[in-house]
Amino acid sequence: MTMGSTRRTVLATGAAGTAALLVGCGGSGDDDGSDRVEEASPGDAGTGGGEELAKTADIPVGGGRIFKDRKVVVTQPQEGDFKAFSAVCTHQGCIVSSVSDETIDCACHGSKFKITDGAVVRGPATEPLPAERIEVAGNSIQLA
Repeated sequence: MTMGSTRRTVLATGAAGTAALLVGCGGSGDDDGSDRVEEASPGDAGTGGGEELAKTADIPVGGGRIFKDRKVVVTQPQEGDFKAFSAVCTHQGCIVSSVSDETIDCACHGSKFKITDGAVVRGPATEPLPAERIEVAGNSIQLA
């Protein structure tokens, strides 16, 4: 009987461990890649709920602004055309550091992305920055 009890214990423990692992690895389907960023604070999951990020006047034409606490970058490639992307570099998960000369730049390893569509201009990153949803209402830019 000892062997049967031990086997049941091992199987039960293994099943519980597998369930815990699956729950820990499971996602909501809204994965924006932010799981690569360490030390994420509560509320940094990339959901907006209508929270205002900025006024339209705060985003320069041909440039953009990084919102590190929300892990998002908002750009204005042309007058009145606002775009948003994840601020998490697709190379190794650093938060991008600046927007200049019509690129979103990561200081960690030198990757650069287009402000128009998040495409890689210069590596080592090989994947574009994922788009984020924003809403522009009047002079307010909000996460959607």
